Amino acid sequence: MNHITALPKLDHPSALQRVGTQTDILGECPLWDDAAQCLYWVDIRLPAIRRLCHANGQVDTWPMPELVGSIALVEDARLLVAMPSQIALFDPASGALSAFVASLPIPEGHRFNDGRCDARGRFWVGSMHNITRAPEGTLFCLEGAGPLKAVSQGISIPNSLAFSPSGDTIYFADSLHYRIYAHPYALETGSMGKAQVFAQSAPPAFPDGSAVDAEGFVWNAEFNGGRLLRYAPDGRLDREIVLPVERPTCCAFGGPNLDILFITSTSQNMSEAERLEHPMAGALMAIRPGVCGLPEPRFALHGPRRE
Repeated sequence: MNHITALPKLDHPSALQRVGTQTDILGECPLWDDAAQCLYWVDIRLPAIRRLCHANGQVDTWPMPELVGSIALVEDARLLVAMPSQIALFDPASGALSAFVASLPIPEGHRFNDGRCDARGRFWVGSMHNITRAPEGTLFCLEGAGPLKAVSQGISIPNSLAFSPSGDTIYFADSLHYRIYAHPYALETGSMGKAQVFAQSAPPAFPDGSAVDAEGFVWNAEFNGGRLLRYAPDGRLDREIVLPVERPTCCAFGGPNLDILFITSTSQNMSEAERLEHPMAGALMAIRPGVCGLPEPRFALHGPRRE
């Protein structure tokens, strides 16, 4: 098992290291649980939920019955799990999976992808066609036990869901638009305003999952671009970290001080030559970028929390 406590506080790519020996087919949705001091993430295609324990570096894996698009921390130490046929609750202590929202308005052949909770405990999650990437997906918002509320449609690959530290901006990308959008966000009501282009990539690279640091800068994993990009709140490119994989998928801050940036990646659909060229494809990676993140919000089981 690999331990991550000795990572140097540097932003140079040489400081990046692999965490654990597992290789994900499609690693995604890393989340730091500050109460349990562990990192959760998913392998969508295995399918499975994984957990890295900070204290001893152990990685646990729980197989899932269906493709698991994304997860969220829950108020009671369980996980919310978005799967094609249901949104379920998973208890890591017992391994039990129980239905939470069993009737979903998504068509056959579709699955969930990126998801994230806002500060009041609403779960935002996007759906997509599992194979074709046709513009048939939907961005949903879930409050308590639902039902799922459709917010935006015609989406190919929903990604980059994140919120500004104040909660007044929601970031979102339909990856095949090659842009991250910033929307005004009303935290009290959960209302999403008109999109403005926040950042743009150059094909074939497109924005995948994002994380926001304590300074309000957006970190994005650029799929097919082999790098992490840090954008200022005004969309200006602030920093680039070149990665040893071409297809990073998402990132999240974690560790006791929230100063470790974890990065997931994919190994699916790679040729043998590509695997030899990029042996860390599918790895969980970590680096200390010199800035800290924010605690991950938890899903509110009984509806949005009120301040």
